[in-house]
Amino acid sequence: MAINLVKGQKIDLTKGNPSLKKVIIGLGWDLNKYSGGKSFDLDASVFLVGSNGRTNHDEDFIFYNNLESRNKAVIHAGDNRTGEGDGDDEQIILEFDKMPADVEKMAVAVTIYEAMERGQNFGQVSNAYVRVLDEATGEELIHYDLGEDFSIETALVVCEIYRHNGEWKFSAVGSGFQGGLASLCQNYGLEV
Repeated sequence: MAINLVKGQKIDLTKGNPSLKKVIIGLGWDLNKYSGGKSFDLDASVFLVGSNGRTNHDEDFIFYNNLESRNKAVIHAGDNRTGEGDGDDEQIILEFDKMPADVEKMAVAVTIYEAMERGQNFGQVSNAYVRVLDEATGEELIHYDLGEDFSIETALVVCEIYRHNGEWKFSAVGSGFQGGLASLCQNYGLEV
């Protein structure tokens, strides 16, 4: 049975479950009624961050144009351009044993593609969530509903998975940014 978290909560992933080697991060959302005439395209991404709070290599940014990290520790399952249907809209696979030693945390984010040009923001998105599944069993371990706290933001860091004393933990972040993907990239030390 999944553990439901609220913003700010942290939970152990691997210490109490040493057999957990590979997880699926599932992200989902729905759109509120929107009459702007342009379709929404939400995109999941992951920033692999070192102890300095920044990405160490351009390949440490995994998104729709770079679906795999440098050693395949993180694999993006692909871009869903409509978000239609039930279940996860996008998924990311993390393999803990392959994670490079210089990566301290993985920041999982969702952005709205061309949000500024299309006049879109997360105030028009509802039922956003992130969940963690054990890849081997399909069991949902963690579920975090982001709530409806966003209005003008065009990018969200939904969660972080980070090392602590040699184990991996999950943090329910839910932090919004204006400026979309470019803003997030700059936050993690990437030039756009």
